[in-house]
Amino acid sequence: MAIRVDELAAAVMGALQEYSDEVSEATKESVKEASKECVKEIKESAPKKTGKYRKGWKHKVKCESKTDIRSQIYNSTSPQLTHLLEYGHAKKGGGRVAGKPHIRPAEERLDNKLERKIKVRLG
Repeated sequence: MAIRVDELAAAVMGALQEYSDEVSEATKESVKEASKECVKEIKESAPKKTGKYRKGWKHKVKCESKTDIRSQIYNSTSPQLTHLLEYGHAKKGGGRVAGKPHIRPAEERLDNKLERKIKVRLG
């Protein structure tokens, strides 16, 4: 393919834009997949008394544009319990209830998985 000198800038910009679009799509798909996996992992490791808290974990895309995506992972049934169960809390009569970390470990694994997924998709 021959390109004239005066068309070189446009050709380079077109190629860069195409690559940018590929990166954006790969990132968006990877974020969506990683969010689903993270929710599944949190559900598996969350404390279970009645099962309501464990079943309440969900994810949704908060905003998505051509170049950006933001996903939120949250507990829809008992959001007030997430901090107490993750880090522990004081008892009414004195003493403490130990925390059961289940959110942070899943989040850290999500970060690593997401980075690997994006690298694999971009080849």
